[in-house]
Amino acid sequence: MKKLFIVVFVTGAIALSACVQKLKESQVPAEVKAAFQKQYPSITASWDKEDANYEANFKQGAKATSAVIDKNGTIVETETDIPVTDLPKAVQDYMKKNYPGTKIEEAAKIVKANGDINYEAEVHHKDVIFDTNGKFIKEAKD
Repeated sequence: MKKLFIVVFVTGAIALSACVQKLKESQVPAEVKAAFQKQYPSITASWDKEDANYEANFKQGAKATSAVIDKNGTIVETETDIPVTDLPKAVQDYMKKNYPGTKIEEAAKIVKANGDINYEAEVHHKDVIFDTNGKFIKEAKD
């Protein structure tokens, strides 16, 4: 049983590291960096590779923000941390009903490339995603 636990733990750690990995700026393609600088001039970011995309993490004012950019330099989405109290009422109601007694650890507003807005509520290392009206979309591991 102990060996099985170790195998499962190591396999999970490898899989997790394959999904998101820290990058040096020199490892980020020029098209990706150019798209970021065009949208956010004079802002410095730290970079991650998330599946096939690149994620720039930075502060915009006092808010933690990230921009997901594909290999061609197209900004796929931006995510900005917001206070939990800024989540739409429908999101807060859903969370109270479906995660009773659970505190929302973080909240974010996600703006897709097409302008669609989603909201994210993080609980227990899970992201619970909602549309702009607060309707539940999906739950994903953080």
